[in-house]
Amino acid sequence: MEDIPQTTDSASVALARPSKATTVTKLLSRNRGATLAEIMEATHWQPHSARSFLSGIRKTRELLKETRRTGETSYRLAD
Repeated sequence: MEDIPQTTDSASVALARPSKATTVTKLLSRNRGATLAEIMEATHWQPHSARSFLSGIRKTRELLKETRRTGETSYRLAD
């Protein structure tokens, strides 16, 4: 077999992409916070994975839970 040199282009692109934890933290830092659906859409997580991440945040930081006018629950980080 021939040795095929691997390109680092795909590896460097992967390093430039923010982690899912960083993405969720940015969503939660917004003034209006983020709903579970918004977190799932941004990360492509299942509902149980998104709720588990929120549970982990609750252990280290204060997470506020609010109800929007539409009836959805929104989560955001306390300042």
